[in-house]
Amino acid sequence: MSRDAARPLRADAQRNRDKILAAAVRVFTEEGLDAHLERIAREAGVGTATLYRNFPTREALVEAAYRNEVAQLRDVVPELLASRPPYEALRAWTRLFMDYATAKLGMADALRAIAAAGSNPYAHSHDMIRSAITTLMDACAEAGAIRTDIGPADMFAALAGIALTSAEPEQREQAERLLDLTLDGLRRAPSEG
Repeated sequence: MSRDAARPLRADAQRNRDKILAAAVRVFTEEGLDAHLERIAREAGVGTATLYRNFPTREALVEAAYRNEVAQLRDVVPELLASRPPYEALRAWTRLFMDYATAKLGMADALRAIAAAGSNPYAHSHDMIRSAITTLMDACAEAGAIRTDIGPADMFAALAGIALTSAEPEQREQAERLLDLTLDGLRRAPSEG
């Protein structure tokens, strides 16, 4: 039985797991597949035994960290929409998407190795990301803030293109400009509507 299907973790165990996943994303993004798991445990503030109890292999840790990043992208949408106007929520979410793309790039070799070994770390990730984009764009359209002739699949393709060309950490300024360009093109013209 997988950890997800097992009984819920105690609060302190869940906090440790969350800290390990966050540290893993940072370290794998910086160092790639060769990152030392001991550094991840140290950055998470846990012992190596705690890390290995939660993630017995490097591959299990990489896959869980990646899936956690995708889930966070999906799960932050209601919070963004509750705290900002829809267009600003979409703008903020695109920045989080670029953070995710940068982390994914840092873990790319490890994710490919996992996929080659027969697991699918990407299962459901496109659906979850597209669902987040759809929710945000629907809220923007309902508020009259964006054009309605551009759909979530188009927006996802644009974001993926920006990620492919500008996801390296040193390219962040370019990514920001490209995101602004994309979002400005999505805005509804004052004469529309």
